[in-house]
Amino acid sequence: MKAQPDADKTLNLILSRLDDMKAEETVTIDLRGKSAYSDYMIVTTGRVNRHVGAIAENVAKSLKETGIKNIHVEGLPNCDWVLIDSGDVIVHVFRPEVREFYNLERLYTQGPGAAKAI
Repeated sequence: MKAQPDADKTLNLILSRLDDMKAEETVTIDLRGKSAYSDYMIVTTGRVNRHVGAIAENVAKSLKETGIKNIHVEGLPNCDWVLIDSGDVIVHVFRPEVREFYNLERLYTQGPGAAKAI
């Protein structure tokens, strides 16, 4: 199944911002045809709470500046795990130990009908 051109554009924008902000161990999971709510999920890591918050705020700001509306952000007060939902692409920004604990990549990339990491 082909992603919407907007989804690919949003994905590339987010990946560029994550790179700019020195996010670590970024994994993109292809959800096309596996999820009704999103085309891609990105899981990435910030070194400490402050880094997680800065990454999330930068990504959300960039999405808004490109005209993406209804961005939903959760987790900014604590910055252990921040979720950014732009519709086509969902971003999870974790502190290293929180990412290890929840291990979202494993949930989405193993088992029957699992999405592929790209």
